[in-house]
Amino acid sequence: MAVEVRPAGLPDVATLVALMQAFYAEADFPLSAGPAAHAFEALLSEPRLGGAWLAVEGAEAVGHVVLTVCFSMEYGGLRAFIDDLYVRPAARGRGAGAGLLAAARAGAAARGVRALHVEVGPGNAVARRLYARAGYVDSGHLLLSLALAAPVHAA
Repeated sequence: MAVEVRPAGLPDVATLVALMQAFYAEADFPLSAGPAAHAFEALLSEPRLGGAWLAVEGAEAVGHVVLTVCFSMEYGGLRAFIDDLYVRPAARGRGAGAGLLAAARAGAAARGVRALHVEVGPGNAVARRLYARAGYVDSGHLLLSLALAAPVHAA
C-alpha cells in the first residue's frame, strides 16, 4: 500500500500527539500529552509559524513531520526547522520519511523560507543519511540552546 502525505490540521492533533509519544518513547523521553497537544494547537492555528504533515498508509497515520518558521539575519528572510520527523518502525524504508521531508520543503517554499535546518544527534546515522539524500549538509555550526521554559517531554 502506498504512503500518502497530507497536511495536518486541528482535527489531527490527537493523532500527532500519539505519533510524538511513540517518537519520544523510542528516545526514552516521557511526553505529557496535554502540553504536546497545546503546542500542536498553537502551531496549527497560526500557519505563519509553520505546519505539520502526516504520512498515511491506508487509514493509518504512520508518521509526521513538523516545520517551524523564524526570521534569519543570515539569510535575510525566513528560515525554518524540521522540528520533528518520525515514521513508525513498521513503515520505515518505504518512502514515508522522504515524502514527509518533501512536503515540509514544499510548505517552507510556499511560505517564502530561504533555508531549512534540522537538528540530528551525532549517533543517529540513519537520520543523517535520510537528510543527506534530501540535500541537507553539515553547516559546520554547533547548535547551542538555552531553555526559557520546560520542554514538553519534561512537563
